Amino acid sequence: MRTEPGTGRRPGRFALGLAVIALPLALALLGPVFAGDSGPRAASFTPGDGHWLGTDFVGRDVWHQVLHGGRPVVLTALAATALAYLVALPAGLASALTHRRWLEELLMRPQDVLLAVPSLLLILMVASVLSPGGVGLALLIALVNVPDAARIVRAAAAETAARPAVEALRMQGETWWRVAVGYVGRCLLRTLAADAGTRLTGALYLVSTAAFLGVGVAPDAADWAVMVDRNRAGLLVQPWAVVVPALLIVALTMGTNLLFDAALDDGRRSTGTRAWRLRNTTTRTARRRAEGGAHP
Repeated sequence: MRTEPGTGRRPGRFALGLAVIALPLALALLGPVFAGDSGPRAASFTPGDGHWLGTDFVGRDVWHQVLHGGRPVVLTALAATALAYLVALPAGLASALTHRRWLEELLMRPQDVLLAVPSLLLILMVASVLSPGGVGLALLIALVNVPDAARIVRAAAAETAARPAVEALRMQGETWWRVAVGYVGRCLLRTLAADAGTRLTGALYLVSTAAFLGVGVAPDAADWAVMVDRNRAGLLVQPWAVVVPALLIVALTMGTNLLFDAALDDGRRSTGTRAWRLRNTTTRTARRRAEGGAHP
């Protein structure tokens, strides 16, 4: 008896990703709710002495700072990723589906200028002129992600737009919105899901790096990346002030990648299962018809 492909679930990767990301995500989203009062300050870089993870460079409780430091990282990265797709999706779809060459050039050529400048360098250049806060940092990170995301959307949409089904929809008089979103957009979901995982991980890296360099946050802000930067001077005396926020950032990025990879893998197996069932159904139908023709 033949085994149906794709039915054997492999939950290991998904469970591992969930286990890795659960703690940093819970601390980032719920930490400020349960943080409570920070209490009086103590001596700098003091391990123990009533503080679970010791104190930081100005004598604040490290555990209290950890509870408050994840939300800015997560929310800024999520906002930057969403804003990048908010611009990249319509630009990429319009560029792929238009028959006007000048419109395609107008949409895509300015983005080549952004691609020529490294992302972090562009953020630092803007930060040297302006002083972006959390919102400004999210906008900057979204800006540097738009060209890559738009090109991926355009490439995937152009391949889908070349299918006969799109031409048939146009000949039926379907609107541009119906063709772009109703058909082409649906076909891009798997590609966008794969890119979203990479894009969100990159945004987390840029947010953390920018905060580490003092862009978009105050020098003494409760932020995991700022904690790593400001407390590294006492690494040998009080390592928890650096190690704990650094590990939380690493776990957040690794867990995000593992979860997206597991979701995509499940999607591929589901598609394979549907194709296998369709082939079997077609084969059985053809066999019954042949047997019916042979034995009237």
